[in-house]
Amino acid sequence: MRRSPLRWMIPTFLALQLGLLWIQGAQIHRQNLLLQGLREDLQALADSLDNGQGADWQDEAQAVPAVQRQAPNPPPQRIAVLAAEEEKDAAAKELKSSQDSAQKAVKDAREVQSKLSIEENSRKADEQRKANATPTSWRSWAIALSGAALLLLARVALRRRG
Repeated sequence: MRRSPLRWMIPTFLALQLGLLWIQGAQIHRQNLLLQGLREDLQALADSLDNGQGADWQDEAQAVPAVQRQAPNPPPQRIAVLAAEEEKDAAAKELKSSQDSAQKAVKDAREVQSKLSIEENSRKADEQRKANATPTSWRSWAIALSGAALLLLARVALRRRG
């Protein structure tokens, strides 16, 4: 007498699933221990910051203030007003021309990309049309031949009756 495959498959799959669940539980336990360690480290760091204690590795010489103080302004120098205005105008013109050229370059790039996109879309449409045309012509021939075969069968059936 032969045993049914279900008799050994079901316990095998249940044992396999139990083993996978045990492995998953071990991984989750390991992750939980890691998270608890991180939580303890963060709590210790927060407590030391609350108490005003810095980290042991940080010296006061290496400490950098959060806000940098600016050096006192240098004494004002007398510069010719016209020269300063000319430099400002030249810088403004140069900035304006660079912005204009950058905008023109972006506009040209978008036009080229648009043209390439249109050409690419038309090429893809042509390829798809060709791919669809081949099965369509085959289908039309198949439909025409099957219609002719049906007409011949109808003709034979009518001749036998008549």
